[in-house]
Amino acid sequence: MTSKQNIITITEEPIRLGQFLKLANLVQDGFEAKVQIQNGQIWVNGVQETRRGRKLVHGDQVMMGDTLSVIDYKKNA
Repeated sequence: MTSKQNIITITEEPIRLGQFLKLANLVQDGFEAKVQIQNGQIWVNGVQETRRGRKLVHGDQVMMGDTLSVIDYKKNA
């Protein structure tokens, strides 16, 4: 069970997992993102993810620890 749920809005699709982790303030920088991903701490749509370059789109769910972040896409007008 998650204790935090965030909706993170992006304006361009797709977004890479490493970039998303920084945007969602789940990590401080790209190095920390790489370490968290390599250590198996990131789950995308319920599946453990080990690829930093994994492309994410609207509706994807990223879990890190007890935080679930859902991607919302809004076209930049």
